[in-house]
Amino acid sequence: MQNCSKNQEYKTFFIETWGCQMNEEDSEKLSGMLKKMGYKKAANKIHADLIIFNTCCVRENAELKVYGHLGTLKELKAQNPQLIIAVCGCMMQQKHMAENIIKKYPFVDIIFGTHNAYKFPEYLNTVHQKNSSVVEIQDRETGIIEGVPIDRESTIKAFVTIMYGCNNFCTYCIVPYVRGRERSRKPKDIENEIKNLVSKGYREITLLGQNVNSYGKNLIPKISFSELLRKINTINGLERIRFMTSHPKDLTEDVIDTISECDKVCEQVHLPVQSGSTDILKKMNRNYSKEQYLNLIYKIREKIPEASITTDIMVGFPGETEKDFEETLDLAKKVEYDSAFTFIYSRRKDTPADKSKDQIPEGVKHERFNRLVEVINKSSAKRNKAYMGKIEEILVEGISKNDSTKLMGRTRTGKLVNFEGDKDFIGKLVKVEITKSNSFSLSGKQIQ
Repeated sequence: MQNCSKNQEYKTFFIETWGCQMNEEDSEKLSGMLKKMGYKKAANKIHADLIIFNTCCVRENAELKVYGHLGTLKELKAQNPQLIIAVCGCMMQQKHMAENIIKKYPFVDIIFGTHNAYKFPEYLNTVHQKNSSVVEIQDRETGIIEGVPIDRESTIKAFVTIMYGCNNFCTYCIVPYVRGRERSRKPKDIENEIKNLVSKGYREITLLGQNVNSYGKNLIPKISFSELLRKINTINGLERIRFMTSHPKDLTEDVIDTISECDKVCEQVHLPVQSGSTDILKKMNRNYSKEQYLNLIYKIREKIPEASITTDIMVGFPGETEKDFEETLDLAKKVEYDSAFTFIYSRRKDTPADKSKDQIPEGVKHERFNRLVEVINKSSAKRNKAYMGKIEEILVEGISKNDSTKLMGRTRTGKLVNFEGDKDFIGKLVKVEITKSNSFSLSGKQIQ
């Protein structure tokens, strides 16, 4: 890791992140590298000497936000020519994207992709020393780089990536093209990272991967995701283990058994369904049917009755008929999700679905979306109401965002709970009796 010279002017940085938890962790690594170089976080873009946009390209709306925010930086750059602007992340991995950014926003100094983010200090030093811009996008994924500094947002819970990339090639998704093929970290490296976090006081970790159920398939010797969970479950001092995301085609009974049997693995399963229509699932290349998905849900409910189940559901995929959509509504009603990330299909260039001639009119998409949200909200409210009067173990994460006089934390099932309590309880596990519920959170009182 290269260090800044003593005469280095650019000592403050600001990172804006769009996208998933993987992007969030990437930004934590960028922050970690910068702090090791002597930089400090700025409160906002205006007071920063270095601005980084870490981008997402899963949906068009995320890209449009990046363009809009980049446009606002032109004036900042004019006011402060010494300001350095960097753009990175998934969006940059798309064909010709870097060239387009440079053409439209020539004031951008550094552009790099997902595969070479660990080289950012090198790019930054090049700009400082040679006063020239840097554009470097690697088309292919590299091996896994261990030991990159990371500046965690929380001191209580942390993301730990266990694998990178995706091999599924869903017809609507651009992730395999921008994140590369699946590569699993060695279990010992994962264990050591978690042990180090625990030694610093972290109580909860969330294992990350585009499809965690595929973990270990490329390792020698092979190791399954359930075996990794059982290994991590033995780490002393660790209180809670979560993971995301699971692909339904790869979720095995062994993983369900592991959640049921391991005391530190939380009773929470995020299982993206995307559609309730078997015909649409086939067009999406999801490799499971509605019936197979429901059977998985029934197994989870049977072996882990208290589990919360969340999902991702897409509305308006090309060719989706009213009957197909009604199948999705039917599935949502049968599952009764605790919550769901619902979104409207967004065309992504270079994906098979983008070439379909059966695109759904925007008005139809939005009408269906509203009907789906209504069903999800009802099930969320019903599932939350079942917590009324129960005493739950809460890991206190901090001050409530809605009420500064209260604390907030989550149940083992991932439910957000606001309650009155002393700040000394932050970072600790406490018992809370649930006294109020709504669709999105719970309220309660601490039991002494």
